[in-house]
Amino acid sequence: MIIKEKKAFVPCYLIDEEKLRENLSLIKRISDEGDVEIILALKAFANWKVFKIIREYVAHTTASSPYEARLSAEHFGGLTYTYSPAYEEETFHDILRYSDHITFNSLSQLNRFYPAIKKYENSESGHCVSIGLRINPEYSEIETDLYNPCSRGSRFGVTADVLNGLLPDGVEGLHFHCLCENNSSSLVNVLKAVEEKFGLLLDKVKWLNLGGGHLVTRKGYDVDLLLNCLKEIHMRHPRLKIIMEPGSAFLWETGCLVSSVVDVVENGGIKTAVLNVSFTCHMPDCLEMPYYPKVRGAEHFCFSDEDAMIFDDCVYRLGGNSCLSGDFMGYWKFKKPLDVGDEVVFEDMIHYTTVKTNMFNGVHHPSIAIKHSDGRIELLKRFEYKDYEGRMD
Repeated sequence: MIIKEKKAFVPCYLIDEEKLRENLSLIKRISDEGDVEIILALKAFANWKVFKIIREYVAHTTASSPYEARLSAEHFGGLTYTYSPAYEEETFHDILRYSDHITFNSLSQLNRFYPAIKKYENSESGHCVSIGLRINPEYSEIETDLYNPCSRGSRFGVTADVLNGLLPDGVEGLHFHCLCENNSSSLVNVLKAVEEKFGLLLDKVKWLNLGGGHLVTRKGYDVDLLLNCLKEIHMRHPRLKIIMEPGSAFLWETGCLVSSVVDVVENGGIKTAVLNVSFTCHMPDCLEMPYYPKVRGAEHFCFSDEDAMIFDDCVYRLGGNSCLSGDFMGYWKFKKPLDVGDEVVFEDMIHYTTVKTNMFNGVHHPSIAIKHSDGRIELLKRFEYKDYEGRMD
């Protein structure tokens, strides 16, 4: 559906096709020049109605569950690269059906499901599956513990002392994930740790998956350093296929969440603009990470509640429309006082956000739309009562 009136789809996540293609073009260039296969991580973006654009630039996806693997097969095409912290016997047949690569998180999982893979490969309907093992180099430059897979006691990956320099039977690849929106310098340091601890195994496997967290499309990312790093890996291990699976980089700064003011309330000298979107429902990383999103046309302030009381009428805390007391963030200074009906636009709200939203409180869920390169705005999904009801059907 093509939208003519902007207010007809607010609140809405709005994807910008032109910006998306700019990111995809850079990713394709890195893939070609670095001799690396870059695949889309569905955990960051799973809007299958946009896959037809992404398919023009990359050939595969990476999934972390049976549903993601099936979604990829049915809407992206081909088989996916699958990794999960733990597979279940009841659904592992779906993982096999839709996966080209299957990476295990532990030796116990590998040993439990290895016979099932061999049986599947020898069946009439089966296909060959490349088996991988996630390793934990015990080194990361991620500062937020919530996103650090190498923290002490982490459940992710096998450490070097467990393998003791031996590659388990059937394993053809190694996979690590130690970055989170990092620059290429962090990858260089992580690779040093990987080669120090697992270097003997790298010439015994066919592929090495460098995981995600490579924010190659962010302004200031050192692409030349990344390409040089990839070149050196190929020189040291010429038989090794290199894979990267960034999520955020594909959709970085490619869209926004458009909302509007439904009320302005004041308590204790603090003004809150209540919006028709929710931080806990529609922007959960803002509260989990936490981080302050960019608001178009407004300046963010980091000060106390007491300081906010002495500022002029253009300073507001932004509040969501759920019943959670903490569903707010602050403070932003706007160019003029806010009124009911005014538009408030949160920038860079496509990657991870759209896959992590929820319908807590039955809050009206934002639509999803795409602004095409020719200026047309196409509505991809409008959420209605049936979507909320269907979750419990």
